[in-house]
Amino acid sequence: MHIETPKNTINKSAKEIFEFLTDLQNFEKLMPENIDKFEVINEDRFLFALKGMPEIVLQRKEQNPNDKIVLGAASDKLPFTLTADILSVSEDECEVTLSFNGEFNAMMAMMIKSPITNFMGTLSENLSII
Repeated sequence: MHIETPKNTINKSAKEIFEFLTDLQNFEKLMPENIDKFEVINEDRFLFALKGMPEIVLQRKEQNPNDKIVLGAASDKLPFTLTADILSVSEDECEVTLSFNGEFNAMMAMMIKSPITNFMGTLSENLSII
């Protein structure tokens, strides 16, 4: 399953956005209002839970300075990645696209597609107002 947000133009440099996203504590600022729990476990892992949903632990999998950050599920039960692709437009402007890739059976994909699409949209919107 692949879900991608539209490109989001942000009035900050690619370097600023990259540095913001590599500090995992900052993800708390991007979370939806219905966040129930947020905790940084170490410099490469954090967990969060939205009301009525199970806790999810995300781990940094890959990063390319000022260009890309990939977070993935720490558990193999629900394998997925959340990627932020950052494209520099000018010295003080960049475009960010968030994408979600996961391997789920058809029933699970049908159940989670809408909530994940909404979650990704919220992360993208909140990133533009940091």
